[in-house]
Amino acid sequence: MRVVIAIIQPTKLSTVRDALRELQLDDITVCDAMGYGRQHGKSALFRGNEYKVDLLRKVAVEVLVHEDELETVIDVISRNALTGSRGQIGDGKIFVLPVAEVIDIASPPQQYGSAG
Repeated sequence: MRVVIAIIQPTKLSTVRDALRELQLDDITVCDAMGYGRQHGKSALFRGNEYKVDLLRKVAVEVLVHEDELETVIDVISRNALTGSRGQIGDGKIFVLPVAEVIDIASPPQQYGSAG
């Protein structure tokens, strides 16, 4: 198994979530996130003063997937997280990590499912 972590624009969350639901992937985790990549933040004007906003608001979407679902999930997230027809700097990143084990907190120490 793998965990797919997509850091996306908050405005694209509902689109990505709905697309994942169409794949019958209802079990997702969503967290607020802040950060920057190549854009290194941005400047904003407030009451005539310019402020540097170093950390930009993002959303982290985490999905646990089987190996045979991985490419489809990455494709669906990639297509639905774009903010323009060709994408923009700041649209986000997708990280894929291996999962060694999943344990259900409600009934330890039983293993929830094999991650292999």
